[in-house]
Amino acid sequence: MVQYVIESLAFQLVFIIIYDVFLRRETFFQWNRLYLLGTCVLSFLLPLIALDIFKSKVPDAVAVYTPFMFSNYDLETNTALLNDTNVAQQLTMPWYGILFSIGVVVALFLFLFKIRQLYKLRKRGEKTVYTDFTEVILKQSNSAFSFFKTIFLGDEIKTKEYPNIIAHELVHIKQKHTLDLLFFEVMRIALWFNPLVYIYQSRISEVHEFIADAKVAKTHRKEQYELLLSQVFQTENISFINHFFSSSLIKKRIKMLQKNQSKKIWASKYLLLLPTIVCILFYTSSKGQEKDTDKENDIIEVKEAPVKQDVIVDVPFAVIEDVPVFPGCEDATDKRACFNEQMTKHIRKHFTYPKEAAEKGIEGRVSSRFVIQEDGKIGELQTRGPAVILEEEAIRIIKLLPNFKPGKQRGKAVRVPFSLPITFRLTPETDKEKLTKDVKTALLRKEQEEKDRLYKDAKEVPFSVIDEVPVFPGCENASDKKACFNNKINEHIRKHFSYPESAQKEGVQGRVSVRFVMMEDGSIGKIQMRGPDVRLEEVALNIIKKLPNVTPGKQRGKAVKVPFSLPITFKLQKKND
Repeated sequence: MVQYVIESLAFQLVFIIIYDVFLRRETFFQWNRLYLLGTCVLSFLLPLIALDIFKSKVPDAVAVYTPFMFSNYDLETNTALLNDTNVAQQLTMPWYGILFSIGVVVALFLFLFKIRQLYKLRKRGEKTVYTDFTEVILKQSNSAFSFFKTIFLGDEIKTKEYPNIIAHELVHIKQKHTLDLLFFEVMRIALWFNPLVYIYQSRISEVHEFIADAKVAKTHRKEQYELLLSQVFQTENISFINHFFSSSLIKKRIKMLQKNQSKKIWASKYLLLLPTIVCILFYTSSKGQEKDTDKENDIIEVKEAPVKQDVIVDVPFAVIEDVPVFPGCEDATDKRACFNEQMTKHIRKHFTYPKEAAEKGIEGRVSSRFVIQEDGKIGELQTRGPAVILEEEAIRIIKLLPNFKPGKQRGKAVRVPFSLPITFRLTPETDKEKLTKDVKTALLRKEQEEKDRLYKDAKEVPFSVIDEVPVFPGCENASDKKACFNNKINEHIRKHFSYPESAQKEGVQGRVSVRFVMMEDGSIGKIQMRGPDVRLEEVALNIIKKLPNVTPGKQRGKAVKVPFSLPITFKLQKKND
């Protein structure tokens, strides 16, 4: 969202610079009006447009996953269930969201205040209804402006000035200039922080006056010129009405009345808009290519999704909570390793070097990508290799894969993309043993590359995939520090757990979902929780605050923040009769 706003501002700045440098001094007033309205709308649409014609490659689907892992502790059985499930974060609005909302409210209040000013002026004034407009005479005033089909005139305006002022304001009414100003007024409310919207409104107001002056000057040029020279009147300070007398515009309007009509050839300046839009489209269409899938290296880029989302799209094999289960791996301790081993065996079993390719000396690597779907079937198979004949062999091998037990994220079956490079080599190394070794190495390298790419510059790395997990005091010499960490956490909860008496009496029970972050220095911070009752949350908070400092977790040799989530279940024991 922030990038979208920045791009819109940048495009508006470009359009305004083009207008001020090339178009503002020309007398093509209607074209200028259309330019200002059109480019303002375009600046909000262009960041959303991406044309395939400007793309050098077609991106693959982007996988989305949720990185927060949990462990579950059941107080009824005093046992720890390490499920690595997800819990929603508390719904909080960031500071900039609060600031934006305050600005919108203030801008809306100012707009309503201006509307009220107009209402009071209309109510106080003496109204006369004509066919094309309603005239409102303001007592002890020399103002002159219009709003929709109402013309406000001060009673101190001289009689000889009256016809020209009415003719001028009728141009505003007939051409619906008030709608233009109200459009930018709405923009000022929604984008109160954007100074360019104010500039746009100023420019369109200026063009409105030039249009009205030009229309009136066709029949009363001398009178209009004398009227502008007479004096500068004070008007109501309302940004979305057409002032007849405006001190900031008097000199410009006089200059425009004196200016000769621009030559038609100068209308070609508007063509500058075309290459500008093409350049912008080229930028918006190609900006996302850095985030596209790198097919040559079979690396799928993964974007992080907010935890509060309930919808999970594709989850990479390297980070999914419950990996798809290859038939025969149901009872395996490490199902991920078993999956890779069985995949290697499958390729070795069904691999055949195409005779035609061998005769022609065709070799190389076929990069294949497929999705293990929610029902465990293989779908969306894609391949790319040095020759179609090798691609066809890779497709044949993958189509022979059995149905899997689907992978799960947060307990829900999800789609799991998987990339599988198969190398065809015309050397003694193409025997099945060498192929098995190559495939296994490629699978392991692929998994590590996905993790490295995903968490290379990450500020937080999930506990389940970090290179070196945080070390709980007492686990320094443990062979499995992750398991030791979980055991120590469970012991800590049992030691410091207490059930509030008042909650027991009222029958209050349920689960408190706690999330905290182990910082780079090993301290515990950013504690968040959500539960069915404040008293249960306080107990959970007290337990977490008593956690000791840990040896910080490391990713690529660098200490990083590690989030950890811990649902604590408060359950009342049933009394035996």
